Amino acid sequence: MRASRVFVDSNVLASKTLRDWLFLVQQDSGGMYSTYTSHDVLTEAVRVQRRRHPKLNGDLPAKMQAALRKNMTEVLEDFPGDVVFGGTDPDDHHIHAAALACRADIVLTSNGRDFGDPDALDYEVLTPDEFLVLADDSAPQVIRRVVLTQLEYWQRIEGARSLDEALVAADCRKFAARVRPYILSVGSGFQETSFS
Repeated sequence: MRASRVFVDSNVLASKTLRDWLFLVQQDSGGMYSTYTSHDVLTEAVRVQRRRHPKLNGDLPAKMQAALRKNMTEVLEDFPGDVVFGGTDPDDHHIHAAALACRADIVLTSNGRDFGDPDALDYEVLTPDEFLVLADDSAPQVIRRVVLTQLEYWQRIEGARSLDEALVAADCRKFAARVRPYILSVGSGFQETSFS
């Protein structure tokens, strides 16, 4: 079975919580899905981070883009822009065009309703919550291992939120409910205090 090709929007990449889960599950699963984005999307994600954290050092854009490029399967530098888009938000036209160019099976975004009629699209539009629940349905052992990885990292950070609280804050309530039993099975867990 071919791995799903997932085009990731900036509203997902701008969240450290969502980035961590997306890339850790991708790496641990050994090929359940591959991730794609565009240079435009990376630029938007950096802009969102700068707006959220205006006092961060000036090297934020370079460091964030380098980290994202390292973890993505591919970053599209170019794609045809003259495709038909039936969505309600013209600012999502470039997402649609890039998703078509990389032959995405899934567009991962927090604003899926803006893409119009789902039956008219060549891909499925999923929220991060829906996507991570699907990953848990497909490979619960991977999610358990990623929970353990996350717990080992975040328990060393003083004042960090729990993994499930961070997921709720990132609007992944259903997935947070899936993660809670995994957390309980390995002990109390902690998550980040910033960049969520």
